[in-house]
Amino acid sequence: MGASEENSELFPIFVLTIMALPLVPYTLVKILNVFSKKAMSIHCQCSVCSRSGKYRKSIFKRISNFSTCSNLTLVLLWIVMGVLVYYIKHTSHEVKVFEPFSILGLESGASDSDIKKAYRRLSIQYHPDKNPDPEAHDYFVEYISKAYQALTDPVSRENFEKYGHPDGRQGLQMGIALPPFLLNIDGTSGGILLLGIVGVCILLPLVLAVIYLSRSAKYTGNYVMHQTLSAYYYFMKPSLAQSKVLDVFIKAAEFMEIPVRRSDEEPLQKLFVLVRSELNLDLKNIRQEQAKFWKQHPALVKVELLIQAQLTRESEALTPDLLRDFRRMLELSPRLLEELMKMALIPRTAQGHGWLRPAIGVVELSQNIIQAVPLSARRVAGGSSEGVAPFLQLPHFSEAIVKKMARKKVRTLQYLRDMTLENRVEVLTQVAGLSPNETKDVEMVLELMPSLTVDVTCETEGEEGVQEGDIVTMRVWITLERRSGLIAALPHAPYYPFHKEENFWLLLTDPVSNDVWVSQKVSFMDEAVATTAASKAIQELKEGSGASLKETNAAVREAVERVKSGSRLVMGKFQAPSEGNYNLTAFCLCDSWIGCDKKTNLKIKILKRSRAGTRTGPLSEDGVVTEEGIDDEEQEEEGEYDDYESEYSDDEEEEERDSKRNGVVPDAGAAAERSDDE
Repeated sequence: MGASEENSELFPIFVLTIMALPLVPYTLVKILNVFSKKAMSIHCQCSVCSRSGKYRKSIFKRISNFSTCSNLTLVLLWIVMGVLVYYIKHTSHEVKVFEPFSILGLESGASDSDIKKAYRRLSIQYHPDKNPDPEAHDYFVEYISKAYQALTDPVSRENFEKYGHPDGRQGLQMGIALPPFLLNIDGTSGGILLLGIVGVCILLPLVLAVIYLSRSAKYTGNYVMHQTLSAYYYFMKPSLAQSKVLDVFIKAAEFMEIPVRRSDEEPLQKLFVLVRSELNLDLKNIRQEQAKFWKQHPALVKVELLIQAQLTRESEALTPDLLRDFRRMLELSPRLLEELMKMALIPRTAQGHGWLRPAIGVVELSQNIIQAVPLSARRVAGGSSEGVAPFLQLPHFSEAIVKKMARKKVRTLQYLRDMTLENRVEVLTQVAGLSPNETKDVEMVLELMPSLTVDVTCETEGEEGVQEGDIVTMRVWITLERRSGLIAALPHAPYYPFHKEENFWLLLTDPVSNDVWVSQKVSFMDEAVATTAASKAIQELKEGSGASLKETNAAVREAVERVKSGSRLVMGKFQAPSEGNYNLTAFCLCDSWIGCDKKTNLKIKILKRSRAGTRTGPLSEDGVVTEEGIDDEEQEEEGEYDDYESEYSDDEEEEERDSKRNGVVPDAGAAAERSDDE
């Protein structure tokens, strides 16, 4: 067999190898990701979530989830590999060992006369003078002549006995695993080979680089457009009320790319009638307000109406085209809200602090979108300081049921959760009028809701007391508990059609000045990552304080055990401000549940600088005091803005009052859940 033919047969093997190198590891990673997702899919089992079809395991949904571009491409590549394996298996030739007796058609040990007779017979059949066929000539030269020499010529016979071939030791033959027509440099084949080399070595990397650079120039690492971040940064204001956060949120560039069709005009007008009460329009000048609303950019109008359709649970009135846009809007919302939150927390003041009030508004908007609860449900009503919004996230609950329960003094969700099972079942069945199955659904959701405990410690290294300019280290342990016993779980969100994990935001704030001193995102989904982070943080902290190896290892083991039991460690540093007494508040806000937020008060006394340099040291017992909840006297002194309705309707007047205070805004404590000392 010629060298070119051997190279041609090796070409499918070459292609198979190139395909298998990236394809096999990528497939294994995909399979592992699928199994990990199944393991962590701990979702709500209530009948409302089951009817939503969000977690349904039907064959059609599985096919739909599988039929993505990446998965179909993966399957196609595996089919191509299978075809190549089949082709190689059925076209490959076995490597023939050089056997001179077999080539001449003789048995081993034949005499010299028999060898000569066989050679003459084959020469008549294959000699070039007798047979003009080129293949016959090659066979005669490569096999018959060499076989005869190996058996008659002493030197050839010695080479054959030593090296297995009459020509002696055979050197390594190199070739290119390409089809023969590409190896023929003459004519057009040389151009084809040149184009292939240029395409693979130059054009392909260039195209990939252009695609990567164009995408990186348009999107951030979180797949959010740079134009969106610029808009969020520009429109974010320190006195931005919670009711105005939605106006900033809809200005994302991703929403502007959602198509606006002429066929959407009539359905959007019908949707406008359904959600008009939630648009914060002035009822005294309703005609002018409506005209002003429709004069906005069509994309802004469409997105705001679609968001209101989610908040009011009116998505059933949407047309198929609007429903696709609706799902696209909901799919983008979590990461856009996360970026909007970062724009609220980005250092803006001279001290490097973010803004508290808009940050709480972003988290509240996220909660309402995930739970599909109107923003107006947060207004103080019925004797409840948190409105009816926390109740409306429970299955089978409505405002009428909440009013019935308020007559029995069940005005807060926390009060309902703290009741004994017997009393709660009695209230739900006899007062709320729920059936046993509906009561069971409510119990399932209550068991899934998180309860948070926040333990805040601030300390320095070195001398006692905190002086202005010191670097203070904040250490916070956040402990999550559920009555179901789970730590990592997905929230009850039957009206949000996508996979959504719980995320928490820890904010160390000064509500009086509207400043956020330290902020960090916290997740309870990945225990391994949390364990590694906590171990590293505790180890560095202990080593920095000069602790022994034994003490450091003991502290690390304790931190690992706390993480496994449902706690997460948050570390942060801030520079002590000017001299004075500060009443700080540590907020732990959930982006998925309403009414599950936690806040802890922290009193810190900053002394006047008496020594040069920046010091650090363990705070004295009088330096920092941590409290759970707020006394009535402190609420009056801090002047919290716990009237959500006044913010919702009189935002412009409040902004004017804020500007007169030179940037000092009221306390934002009412936006998060008040912890109960009882």
